[in-house]
Amino acid sequence: MGPISEFIKRHYRHFNSAALVDAAQAYADHLNDDGAMLMTLAGAMSTAELGVSLAEMIRRDKVQAICCTGANLEEDLFNLVAHDHYVRIPNYRHLTTEQEEALLEQQLNRVTDTCIPEEEAMRTLELIVGERWHAADRGGRRYLPHEFLYDVIRAGDLEPHHQIDPADSWLVAACERDLPIFVPGWEDSTLGNMYAAHCISGAIDDATVMRSGIEYMIELADWYRRVSAQTSIGFFQIGGGIAGDFPICVVPMLEQDLKINDVPRWGYFCQISDSTTSYGSYSGAVPNEKITWGKLSADTPKFIIESDATIVAPLIFAYVMEL
Repeated sequence: MGPISEFIKRHYRHFNSAALVDAAQAYADHLNDDGAMLMTLAGAMSTAELGVSLAEMIRRDKVQAICCTGANLEEDLFNLVAHDHYVRIPNYRHLTTEQEEALLEQQLNRVTDTCIPEEEAMRTLELIVGERWHAADRGGRRYLPHEFLYDVIRAGDLEPHHQIDPADSWLVAACERDLPIFVPGWEDSTLGNMYAAHCISGAIDDATVMRSGIEYMIELADWYRRVSAQTSIGFFQIGGGIAGDFPICVVPMLEQDLKINDVPRWGYFCQISDSTTSYGSYSGAVPNEKITWGKLSADTPKFIIESDATIVAPLIFAYVMEL
């Protein structure tokens, strides 16, 4: 064990800290048994710079697929090309409405304590990836959202704009390994809004150049069937929402809707969330509820860590990488 995992084992003994240890050890055990792991990213994990630790997890083959929101997909690259222009607001809780308006006038889009600069981040990426959209439109070709970004990375178009070490970009690491990525609801993102605007304005004639969330589900079903035929697949969920809800449904879809027999259920489940269990809160639901939907089994190792993912996830990653 390394120094971080030793510290965790020594000090994290009860409550959420003990759940962290149990989940991290079970994650490592799952991989050591030749299992695969799908990771989901909700919230603003990319703006929180989770890539510093997640990129290394990907490089070390501790993650075999990712399902993320459109925001997390793009914000990792926003940070890559505009990091020096980000503005941190430590006292964000005390901002007045007038101060918020002033940030808007400066084209600083606030995410909790961090402002993303529109011109340097969002518009820079729009110009670069927009060329790919238009070329696909002219050529009658169709791609999934992350495939456009993989193409931009592989072509080196972002390199002149790098403001962080690309080793700290999880999307660059994923691209290097050609990691499967699934992005449900991509249109609910800045680039998604920009793409819609290009279609509305007539700059893009065929809106279907961008492949859809249904096609992502079909891709996910194919990936799950292929990989689960060889090994057990775990599910590591950061946050809630569509990033987690979308992929976990693939198992009951295959079994109940396609009537495929002997579909393996997820072989490990962990969620880091601050959402509490309440009436109708799926993001805060305890893992056992998923058994009733045919997603998990009674014997699936299940963990829920009710804490801040920006604190918990890097610790789990360090623990897994040090074993």
